[in-house]
Amino acid sequence: MARTRDESSPLFAGNAAGTLRLIVYLALAVVLMVLDHRNGWLWRVRSVASVVVEPMYRLADLPGAGIRTLSVAFADRKLLTEQNQRLREDLLLANARLNRMASVAEQNLHLKELLDTRRSLGLKVQLARVVGVDLGAWQQRLVLNLGARDGVKPGQPVIDAHGVMGQVIDVLPTTSVVMLVTDPVHAIPVVVERSGLRTVAYGARDGSGLVLPNIPLSADVRPGDRLLTSGLGGRFPPGFPVGKVTAVTTDSTGMFRVARVRPAADIDRSEDVLLLHDQAEPDGPPAPAVPAGPPAALAPAPGASVAPAAAASAAIARTPPARPAASASLPSAAPAAAGSTR
Repeated sequence: MARTRDESSPLFAGNAAGTLRLIVYLALAVVLMVLDHRNGWLWRVRSVASVVVEPMYRLADLPGAGIRTLSVAFADRKLLTEQNQRLREDLLLANARLNRMASVAEQNLHLKELLDTRRSLGLKVQLARVVGVDLGAWQQRLVLNLGARDGVKPGQPVIDAHGVMGQVIDVLPTTSVVMLVTDPVHAIPVVVERSGLRTVAYGARDGSGLVLPNIPLSADVRPGDRLLTSGLGGRFPPGFPVGKVTAVTTDSTGMFRVARVRPAADIDRSEDVLLLHDQAEPDGPPAPAVPAGPPAALAPAPGASVAPAAAASAAIARTPPARPAASASLPSAAPAAAGSTR
Protein backbone atom coordinates (compact mmCIF):
# COMPACT_ATOMS: atom_id res chain seq x y z
CA MET A 1 0.00 0.00 0.00
CA ALA A 2 1.12 3.61 -0.46
CA ARG A 3 3.22 5.12 2.22
CA THR A 4 2.16 8.24 4.07
CA ARG A 5 4.41 11.18 4.58
CA ASP A 6 5.21 10.03 8.09
CA GLU A 7 6.36 6.60 6.79
CA SER A 8 8.72 7.96 4.12
CA SER A 9 12.34 6.75 3.86
CA PRO A 10 14.78 8.48 6.21
CA LEU A 11 17.22 8.97 3.29
CA PHE A 12 14.77 11.15 1.43
CA ALA A 13 13.24 12.67 4.50
CA GLY A 14 12.21 16.24 4.36
CA ASN A 15 14.44 17.29 7.26
CA ALA A 16 17.92 18.85 6.89
CA ALA A 17 19.81 15.76 8.17
CA GLY A 18 18.46 13.56 5.39
CA THR A 19 19.33 16.09 2.71
CA LEU A 20 22.86 16.48 4.02
CA ARG A 21 23.35 12.71 4.05
CA LEU A 22 22.21 12.46 0.43
CA ILE A 23 24.62 15.18 -0.67
CA VAL A 24 27.52 13.36 1.05
CA TYR A 25 26.68 10.08 -0.72
CA LEU A 26 26.50 11.78 -4.09
CA ALA A 27 29.79 13.54 -3.57
CA LEU A 28 31.47 10.29 -2.53
CA ALA A 29 30.18 8.56 -5.64
CA VAL A 30 31.43 11.33 -7.91
CA VAL A 31 34.88 11.24 -6.28
CA LEU A 32 35.12 7.45 -6.70
CA MET A 33 34.15 7.64 -10.38
CA VAL A 34 36.72 10.37 -11.08
CA LEU A 35 39.51 8.48 -9.28
CA ASP A 36 38.66 5.20 -11.05
CA HIS A 37 38.57 6.91 -14.43
CA ARG A 38 41.94 8.64 -13.99
CA ASN A 39 43.99 6.24 -11.87
CA GLY A 40 42.19 2.85 -12.17
CA TRP A 41 42.23 2.20 -8.43
CA LEU A 42 39.13 0.06 -8.53
CA TRP A 43 40.51 -2.31 -11.21
CA ARG A 44 41.95 -4.71 -8.64
CA VAL A 45 38.66 -4.69 -6.75
CA ARG A 46 36.73 -5.60 -9.90
CA SER A 47 39.28 -8.33 -10.77
CA VAL A 48 38.96 -9.98 -7.37
CA ALA A 49 35.20 -9.67 -7.51
CA SER A 50 35.07 -11.38 -10.96
CA VAL A 51 37.13 -14.31 -9.66
CA VAL A 52 34.71 -14.74 -6.79
CA VAL A 53 31.58 -14.42 -8.93
CA GLU A 54 32.72 -16.62 -11.90
CA PRO A 55 32.05 -19.99 -10.13
CA MET A 56 28.54 -18.82 -9.46
CA TYR A 57 28.05 -18.23 -13.20
CA ARG A 58 29.35 -21.72 -14.01
CA LEU A 59 27.12 -23.28 -11.39
CA ALA A 60 24.09 -21.49 -12.79
CA ASP A 61 24.95 -22.75 -16.32
CA LEU A 62 25.21 -26.42 -15.31
CA PRO A 63 21.49 -27.29 -15.82
CA GLY A 64 21.50 -25.84 -19.33
CA ALA A 65 24.71 -27.66 -20.29
CA GLY A 66 23.31 -30.93 -18.95
CA ILE A 67 20.11 -30.54 -20.96
CA ARG A 68 22.08 -29.87 -24.15
CA THR A 69 24.29 -32.95 -23.58
CA LEU A 70 21.29 -35.20 -22.98
CA SER A 71 19.52 -33.96 -26.10
CA VAL A 72 22.57 -34.76 -28.26
CA ALA A 73 22.93 -38.22 -26.66
CA PHE A 74 19.29 -39.18 -27.24
CA ALA A 75 19.37 -37.86 -30.80
CA ASP A 76 22.37 -40.07 -31.72
CA ARG A 77 21.16 -43.16 -29.86
CA LYS A 78 18.78 -44.30 -32.60
CA LEU A 79 21.42 -43.94 -35.32
CA LEU A 80 24.01 -45.85 -33.29
CA THR A 81 21.51 -48.64 -32.56
CA GLU A 82 20.70 -49.10 -36.25
CA GLN A 83 24.36 -49.17 -37.22
CA ASN A 84 25.15 -51.68 -34.49
CA GLN A 85 22.31 -53.93 -35.67
CA ARG A 86 23.55 -53.90 -39.27
CA LEU A 87 27.13 -54.63 -38.24
CA ARG A 88 26.01 -57.53 -36.02
CA GLU A 89 23.98 -59.06 -38.84
CA ASP A 90 26.84 -58.71 -41.34
CA LEU A 91 29.26 -60.34 -38.91
CA LEU A 92 27.00 -63.32 -38.23
CA LEU A 93 26.32 -63.88 -41.91
CA ALA A 94 30.01 -63.60 -42.83
CA ASN A 95 31.01 -66.15 -40.17
CA ALA A 96 28.28 -68.57 -41.26
CA ARG A 97 29.35 -68.32 -44.90
CA LEU A 98 33.01 -68.83 -43.98
CA ASN A 99 32.30 -71.97 -41.92
CA ARG A 100 30.19 -73.60 -44.59
CA MET A 101 32.41 -72.60 -47.49
CA ALA A 102 35.45 -74.20 -45.81
CA SER A 103 33.63 -77.49 -45.20
CA VAL A 104 32.19 -77.61 -48.72
CA ALA A 105 35.60 -76.96 -50.27
CA GLU A 106 37.04 -80.00 -48.43
CA GLN A 107 34.21 -82.51 -49.04
CA ASN A 108 32.72 -81.93 -52.50
CA LEU A 109 34.24 -82.78 -55.87
CA HIS A 110 33.73 -81.62 -59.47
CA LEU A 111 30.14 -80.62 -60.24
CA LYS A 112 28.80 -81.20 -56.72
CA GLU A 113 31.56 -79.00 -55.32
CA LEU A 114 30.69 -76.14 -57.68
CA LEU A 115 26.96 -76.43 -56.99
CA ASP A 116 27.28 -76.52 -53.19
CA THR A 117 29.81 -73.69 -53.23
CA ARG A 118 27.38 -71.50 -55.14
CA ARG A 119 24.67 -72.32 -52.63
CA SER A 120 26.95 -71.57 -49.71
CA LEU A 121 27.68 -68.13 -51.14
CA GLY A 122 23.97 -67.46 -51.59
CA LEU A 123 22.63 -68.29 -48.12
CA LYS A 124 19.10 -67.08 -47.50
CA VAL A 125 18.95 -66.28 -43.80
CA GLN A 126 16.90 -64.21 -41.37
CA LEU A 127 18.28 -62.52 -38.27
CA ALA A 128 16.40 -63.11 -35.00
CA ARG A 129 17.00 -62.09 -31.38
CA VAL A 130 16.72 -64.40 -28.38
CA VAL A 131 14.00 -63.10 -26.05
CA GLY A 132 13.60 -66.15 -23.79
CA VAL A 133 15.80 -68.99 -22.51
CA ASP A 134 14.90 -72.31 -20.87
CA LEU A 135 18.11 -74.27 -20.24
CA GLY A 136 16.82 -76.76 -17.71
CA ALA A 137 17.82 -80.37 -17.11
CA TRP A 138 14.79 -81.79 -18.97
CA GLN A 139 14.55 -79.46 -21.96
CA GLN A 140 16.73 -76.95 -23.80
CA ARG A 141 14.64 -74.28 -25.54
CA LEU A 142 14.95 -70.71 -26.81
CA VAL A 143 12.28 -68.16 -27.67
CA LEU A 144 12.90 -65.87 -30.66
CA ASN A 145 11.30 -62.54 -31.48
CA LEU A 146 10.15 -63.68 -34.95
CA GLY A 147 7.03 -65.69 -35.70
CA ALA A 148 4.55 -66.64 -38.41
CA ARG A 149 4.07 -63.01 -39.44
CA ASP A 150 7.78 -62.87 -40.30
CA GLY A 151 7.73 -66.05 -42.41
CA VAL A 152 9.12 -68.46 -39.81
CA LYS A 153 8.08 -72.11 -40.31
CA PRO A 154 8.41 -75.21 -38.12
CA GLY A 155 11.53 -77.22 -38.84
CA GLN A 156 13.76 -74.32 -39.89
CA PRO A 157 17.40 -74.81 -38.86
CA VAL A 158 18.83 -72.23 -36.47
CA ILE A 159 22.56 -71.37 -36.38
CA ASP A 160 24.81 -68.76 -34.87
CA ALA A 161 28.25 -67.50 -35.88
CA HIS A 162 29.97 -70.72 -34.74
CA GLY A 163 27.66 -73.64 -35.56
CA VAL A 164 24.23 -75.27 -35.40
CA MET A 165 21.94 -74.18 -32.56
CA GLY A 166 18.83 -76.30 -33.19
CA GLN A 167 15.55 -76.14 -35.08
CA VAL A 168 12.18 -74.40 -34.79
CA ILE A 169 9.49 -76.63 -33.26
CA ASP A 170 6.66 -74.20 -32.52
CA VAL A 171 5.62 -71.02 -34.33
CA LEU A 172 3.35 -68.33 -32.86
CA PRO A 173 2.21 -65.12 -34.58
CA THR A 174 5.07 -62.99 -33.21
CA THR A 175 7.44 -65.48 -31.57
CA SER A 176 8.83 -68.96 -32.16
CA VAL A 177 10.30 -71.72 -29.99
CA VAL A 178 13.61 -73.40 -30.86
CA MET A 179 14.70 -76.83 -29.63
CA LEU A 180 18.47 -76.80 -29.10
CA VAL A 181 20.77 -79.60 -30.21
CA THR A 182 21.53 -80.25 -26.52
CA ASP A 183 17.89 -81.10 -25.76
CA PRO A 184 17.57 -84.76 -24.58
CA VAL A 185 14.96 -85.53 -27.29
CA HIS A 186 16.85 -83.88 -30.16
CA ALA A 187 18.85 -85.83 -32.76
CA ILE A 188 20.90 -84.59 -35.70
CA PRO A 189 22.75 -86.60 -38.42
CA VAL A 190 26.46 -85.79 -38.34
CA VAL A 191 29.68 -86.86 -39.99
CA VAL A 192 33.18 -86.99 -38.47
CA GLU A 193 35.24 -84.54 -40.50
CA ARG A 194 38.52 -86.47 -40.20
CA SER A 195 37.38 -90.06 -40.85
CA GLY A 196 34.08 -89.53 -42.70
CA LEU A 197 32.12 -91.70 -40.23
CA ARG A 198 28.37 -91.00 -40.34
CA THR A 199 26.33 -91.24 -37.17
CA VAL A 200 23.64 -89.44 -35.18
CA ALA A 201 24.31 -87.02 -32.31
CA TYR A 202 21.75 -86.87 -29.48
CA GLY A 203 21.31 -84.33 -26.75
CA ALA A 204 22.78 -85.42 -23.43
CA ARG A 205 20.30 -86.28 -20.68
CA ASP A 206 21.81 -83.73 -18.32
CA GLY A 207 21.72 -80.96 -20.95
CA SER A 208 25.49 -80.45 -20.81
CA GLY A 209 26.18 -81.16 -24.50
CA LEU A 210 25.77 -83.93 -27.07
CA VAL A 211 26.54 -87.62 -27.06
CA LEU A 212 27.32 -90.22 -29.76
CA PRO A 213 26.02 -93.56 -28.44
CA ASN A 214 26.52 -97.04 -29.87
CA ILE A 215 29.76 -96.34 -31.73
CA PRO A 216 31.36 -99.58 -33.00
CA LEU A 217 34.64 -100.49 -31.35
CA SER A 218 36.33 -100.45 -34.75
CA ALA A 219 35.11 -96.93 -35.64
CA ASP A 220 37.78 -94.23 -35.91
CA VAL A 221 36.61 -91.56 -33.45
CA ARG A 222 39.07 -89.64 -31.29
CA PRO A 223 38.94 -86.69 -28.90
CA GLY A 224 39.31 -83.46 -30.86
CA ASP A 225 37.40 -84.66 -33.95
CA ARG A 226 35.02 -82.09 -35.43
CA LEU A 227 31.44 -83.04 -36.22
CA LEU A 228 29.63 -81.51 -39.19
CA THR A 229 26.08 -81.85 -40.42
CA SER A 230 25.89 -84.69 -42.95
CA GLY A 231 22.78 -83.45 -44.76
CA LEU A 232 20.94 -86.77 -44.36
CA GLY A 233 17.23 -86.34 -43.73
CA GLY A 234 17.08 -83.02 -45.57
CA ARG A 235 16.49 -80.94 -42.45
CA PHE A 236 19.99 -79.50 -41.85
CA PRO A 237 22.16 -78.51 -44.86
CA PRO A 238 25.52 -80.30 -44.97
CA GLY A 239 28.75 -78.74 -43.82
CA PHE A 240 27.74 -76.72 -40.75
CA PRO A 241 29.78 -77.28 -37.55
CA VAL A 242 27.94 -79.20 -34.82
CA GLY A 243 30.57 -79.78 -32.14
CA LYS A 244 33.89 -81.29 -31.11
CA VAL A 245 34.51 -84.65 -29.45
CA THR A 246 35.87 -84.18 -25.94
CA ALA A 247 36.03 -87.77 -24.63
CA VAL A 248 35.51 -91.34 -25.90
CA THR A 249 34.70 -94.13 -23.42
CA THR A 250 33.35 -97.69 -23.49
CA ASP A 251 29.77 -98.29 -22.39
CA SER A 252 28.73 -100.61 -19.57
CA THR A 253 28.30 -103.63 -21.89
CA GLY A 254 31.78 -103.31 -23.38
CA MET A 255 30.39 -103.79 -26.91
CA PHE A 256 30.15 -100.15 -27.98
CA ARG A 257 31.85 -96.83 -27.32
CA VAL A 258 30.27 -93.53 -26.31
CA ALA A 259 31.62 -90.10 -27.27
CA ARG A 260 30.93 -86.85 -25.45
CA VAL A 261 30.63 -83.78 -27.70
CA ARG A 262 30.89 -80.09 -26.85
CA PRO A 263 28.56 -77.97 -29.04
CA ALA A 264 30.21 -75.63 -31.53
CA ALA A 265 27.52 -72.97 -31.07
CA ASP A 266 27.36 -70.65 -28.09
CA ILE A 267 24.27 -72.29 -26.62
CA ASP A 268 24.13 -70.24 -23.43
CA ARG A 269 25.69 -66.99 -24.70
CA SER A 270 24.27 -66.19 -28.15
CA GLU A 271 21.92 -63.23 -28.24
CA ASP A 272 21.36 -63.19 -32.02
CA VAL A 273 20.82 -66.22 -34.26
CA LEU A 274 20.18 -66.92 -37.95
CA LEU A 275 17.17 -68.77 -39.34
CA LEU A 276 18.03 -70.72 -42.49
CA HIS A 277 15.46 -70.78 -45.29
CA ASP A 278 15.19 -73.44 -47.97
CA GLN A 279 17.78 -73.09 -50.70
CA ALA A 280 16.43 -72.42 -54.18
CA GLU A 281 16.97 -75.34 -56.55
CA PRO A 282 18.13 -74.63 -60.14
CA ASP A 283 15.32 -74.57 -62.70
CA GLY A 284 15.52 -76.81 -65.77
CA PRO A 285 18.31 -79.10 -66.95
CA PRO A 286 21.96 -78.15 -66.51
CA ALA A 287 23.57 -75.95 -69.13
CA PRO A 288 25.22 -77.86 -72.02
CA ALA A 289 28.96 -78.32 -71.87
CA VAL A 290 31.10 -76.04 -73.98
CA PRO A 291 32.60 -78.04 -76.90
CA ALA A 292 36.34 -78.48 -76.55
CA GLY A 293 38.44 -77.48 -79.55
CA PRO A 294 42.14 -77.76 -80.34
CA PRO A 295 44.66 -76.04 -78.12
CA ALA A 296 45.06 -72.35 -78.75
CA ALA A 297 48.75 -72.82 -79.58
CA LEU A 298 47.95 -75.27 -82.43
CA ALA A 299 44.93 -73.45 -83.87
CA PRO A 300 45.63 -71.62 -87.19
CA ALA A 301 45.47 -67.86 -87.34
CA PRO A 302 42.18 -66.36 -88.57
CA GLY A 303 43.72 -65.07 -91.86
CA ALA A 304 45.71 -68.23 -92.57
CA SER A 305 42.76 -70.55 -92.08
CA VAL A 306 40.83 -69.03 -95.04
CA ALA A 307 43.58 -68.63 -97.70
CA PRO A 308 44.67 -72.32 -98.00
CA ALA A 309 41.09 -73.45 -98.37
CA ALA A 310 40.42 -70.92 -101.14
CA ALA A 311 43.65 -71.87 -103.00
CA ALA A 312 42.79 -75.57 -102.84
CA SER A 313 39.30 -74.99 -104.23
CA ALA A 314 40.71 -72.82 -107.06
CA ALA A 315 43.28 -75.50 -108.02
CA ILE A 316 40.60 -78.17 -108.15
CA ALA A 317 38.48 -75.98 -110.44
CA ARG A 318 41.39 -75.42 -112.94
CA THR A 319 42.46 -79.09 -113.17
CA PRO A 320 40.98 -80.87 -116.35
CA PRO A 321 39.32 -84.24 -115.94
CA ALA A 322 41.79 -87.17 -116.22
CA ARG A 323 41.53 -89.72 -119.09
CA PRO A 324 40.99 -93.42 -118.49
CA ALA A 325 44.21 -95.45 -118.14
CA ALA A 326 43.38 -97.89 -120.95
CA SER A 327 42.93 -95.19 -123.62
CA ALA A 328 46.29 -93.65 -122.76
CA SER A 329 48.13 -96.93 -123.41
CA LEU A 330 46.61 -97.76 -126.79
CA PRO A 331 48.84 -95.58 -129.07
CA SER A 332 52.01 -97.05 -127.72
CA ALA A 333 50.71 -100.57 -127.86
CA ALA A 334 49.65 -100.43 -131.52
CA PRO A 335 53.14 -99.94 -133.05
CA ALA A 336 54.50 -102.72 -130.94
CA ALA A 337 51.87 -105.06 -132.26
CA ALA A 338 52.55 -104.00 -135.80
CA GLY A 339 56.26 -104.64 -135.52
CA SER A 340 55.71 -108.12 -134.31
CA THR A 341 53.63 -109.07 -137.33
CA ARG A 342 56.35 -108.07 -139.63
